[in-house]
Amino acid sequence: MTASRVSVGVLMGICLAVASAPALAHHSAAMFEEKKTVTVEGVVKEFQFTNPHSWLLVDVKDKNGKVTTWGFEAEGPSTLQRAGIRPSEFPVGTKLTITGRPMKDGRPGGGLGWAKLANGTFVNPSDGGCDGSPAAIEKWKGWLAKGITSSADAIKTK
Repeated sequence: MTASRVSVGVLMGICLAVASAPALAHHSAAMFEEKKTVTVEGVVKEFQFTNPHSWLLVDVKDKNGKVTTWGFEAEGPSTLQRAGIRPSEFPVGTKLTITGRPMKDGRPGGGLGWAKLANGTFVNPSDGGCDGSPAAIEKWKGWLAKGITSSADAIKTK
């Protein structure tokens, strides 16, 4: 192999690596706490069924009645549709319970793990490195029944 062919190959490899870096960065869950979860109860304010990621905005009341809007990042529309989740899944005003990975900077929101609808149905629009798997949902069903609303609290009760 000639030196010019090796140089072209190396240059093409570098170009490919540089071009793919934004895609890898985009799919990072770096803004979410890796080892913490948060669970909130609230009412759907808006479901933004958009690319590249959907957002579920939920109004959550604190113990004093103050409402804070939380934003939870979910998968994009094509992935949600393959999971059977449609825009109509979260109509405005729907009561639900959500778990996800909280934002590292403390803002009210995170990567969505799962959502429990008022009728008891669990849905998994998971994103942000969250575990919305059937096994995780089953684990959370037991914790919620005991009044546990964080994985840290669940670990303390073992």
